[in-house]
Formats: sequence, C-alpha cells, structure tokens
Amino acid sequence: MDKLKNSGFYKLKFFITPQEFKSLLQLFEQRQAQFYRTNADRTAYDYDQVYEAYQTFYQYFTAGEKRNDVHAFFVYSISVASNQESSGFFVRNEGVSFPYHGQWAEEELPCIMLSFPKGVQVNLEDEKGKYYIYEDIRDHMPLTYAFFDEIRDSIQKIAKPLRFSAQDTNAMKVQKPSVRISHDAMHDLSQSWRFSKYGLVIQGK
Repeated sequence: MDKLKNSGFYKLKFFITPQEFKSLLQLFEQRQAQFYRTNADRTAYDYDQVYEAYQTFYQYFTAGEKRNDVHAFFVYSISVASNQESSGFFVRNEGVSFPYHGQWAEEELPCIMLSFPKGVQVNLEDEKGKYYIYEDIRDHMPLTYAFFDEIRDSIQKIAKPLRFSAQDTNAMKVQKPSVRISHDAMHDLSQSWRFSKYGLVIQGK
C-alpha cells in the first residue's frame, strides 16, 4: 500500500488588493476561523490585525520606491471548526522568481499561498508493527474542503493568471507562474519599483 497517497497540499497562490483581501477575510469570519502566528506561543490575531498585516505587505511590494524600513511577511496558521470537523489552513507569503539577463533576478514578485492538506494521517497496526497512511481529507472533512473550494472560487472570480514578460538574454519571455492576480493589484504592481528596475511588462491587461 502506498502510504504517501493523499499526502501533500492543495495550494492557492494569489495577489489581490487589501480591499479584495478583506472580502476573503469575511468568509473566514463567517466560519469563525482563528488566525495564529506560527510561533511557540501560537499568538492569536484578530481580523483587523490580519488585515493591517496584509495591507503592510501589499504596500511594501507595490511601492514606487524601495523601502528598507519594513520587513514584509505574512504568515499564519488558521484554525477552522465546523460541526464535528476541526481542521486548518496555512497561509504565507511567497516569492515569484523571474529571469533577468540570463540569471535569476535579485528580487522576487509577491504572492500569498493558502494551503490545505490533501490527507489525514491514520495510524494502523498489523503483524509487522505500527504504520500510518494518509486518507483523502475530502472523505474525513468534507465541510472544510468545501470551504477551501469556496475560497478558491472567490479568488478565481476576482483574479486571473499572472502573466508578465521578463528581460531575458535574447528576448522578452512570457512568465507563467501558478499565481492569480486581480486587475487592480496588477495595475498597482506594474507601478512598483521592481517592475521599472527589471523592465517587467504585464501581459493581457
């Protein structure tokens, strides 16, 4: 039996404006989700604090001039409980790498990744001893998976795949990361110092 079947994560990668992010937060608020910092104390944060943190993150990456006074990061574990189910998501900022004259650029473009485990670890035992397998989380936590699907649908309604051209050695190559970006976020990002420094061009405005 393949014990790693159903291992891994469902992932959503996106970059949207703070106002659009607030509409996502409202979905979490409806489910009474709790946001925690991923530290030893599991510090809890309310929705206003999470929104402000996202706003700071967004403004850092859409600024017209480089800022050294802010360390932009956005990392939380999210606890969701519905009826008999208790599960969670993990959200963090990630970088989108791109080529620049034959090598990877120093800086990266931003995105947020929301992840949700594909499986639930089930401990078993046979004549050879104890072992575990991962069973499909959709069977164990259908309500939580349906919520993840709801978030995905919301993001797909306001954001489309990020496509941009980067300076390569011989020509402008279109980059196709697995990231969705909203129209307004695309406009703001295209005005940022990263775009002007590296000569990036948004495709399909």
